[in-house]
Amino acid sequence: MNTEYLVEIKNIVMHFPFKKAFKNTVYVKAVDGISFSIKKGETLGLVGESGCGKTTTGRCILKLNQITSGKIRFRGKEISKINKKDFRSVRKDMQIIFQDPFASLDPMMHIGDIIGEPLLVHKICKNRNDGYRKKVYQLLNMVGLEESCFERFPHEFSGGQRQRISIARALATSPAFIVCDEAVSAFDVSTQAQIVSLLKELQKKLDLTYLFIAHDVSVVKNISNRIAVMYLGKLVEIIPSSDLYLNARHPYTQALMSAVPIPDPQLENNRERIKLEGDIPSPLNPPQGCYFHPRCSMTEDICALQKPELKQINNDHWVACHFVYDHK
Repeated sequence: MNTEYLVEIKNIVMHFPFKKAFKNTVYVKAVDGISFSIKKGETLGLVGESGCGKTTTGRCILKLNQITSGKIRFRGKEISKINKKDFRSVRKDMQIIFQDPFASLDPMMHIGDIIGEPLLVHKICKNRNDGYRKKVYQLLNMVGLEESCFERFPHEFSGGQRQRISIARALATSPAFIVCDEAVSAFDVSTQAQIVSLLKELQKKLDLTYLFIAHDVSVVKNISNRIAVMYLGKLVEIIPSSDLYLNARHPYTQALMSAVPIPDPQLENNRERIKLEGDIPSPLNPPQGCYFHPRCSMTEDICALQKPELKQINNDHWVACHFVYDHK
């Protein structure tokens, strides 16, 4: 067992059945055989276009979706096949912050009960008299909210405040690992910065490990130690965030980076942009060979025939491309 890694996934596949009228059932290949590990205390950013399988990957790790095949390890223990009863003891150590805090918070419950419910479910507090209110107050203070919020309802708060409530709820069970599923994408730049700063502060204080899912590369780079780039259910590159701007090697990653604004007008006007032609292929019927080859400007015959493997080209840098050593 490698104790360096808190979360390890190996060749996980998640295919959703999709039945067409008068035809056999076909499958949406939401996640199509990906592998990566997350070290204890680090943040792995997961980026890609909408529909590439980022959220499904996070939900699979938490067993909110049952994977079709593959293995998921948490603290060295395989959890992909254990039943719900046995997984209950693991659940409190793995939490999620959803994209839309208004949709994920019960509008009929007080904030104190929303945050405190996990305390009762996981028997951290035996009842509402067993230090319950004190613990909820601590969680509110931890995310920058006042104790007076306890008796209020979700609709009385702004979007950023509601996301802080969601973060407090995720922290209620003292988890080791949190999936941040597009946790800042619904907010303006100022609120995004505040939430990211809070997450980084909490990570340092509580020794948390994050899988940070987003489509905004610049936001992910700001919080992540490493970044995994996903396309049509597959990983195409895993790279340290410090190397992202200068050493991205996969043509899809390079295209994503070319769309990120640079806060220097002269550099912004003079740099070359990479425009991807066409739309993302359907996950119902992905292309043969490399999934990216119909949109890639560097494609050759082998790309349409053979799937590239995710190969290690440097320390902590992996790329899935037949011609990775040529893309400099």
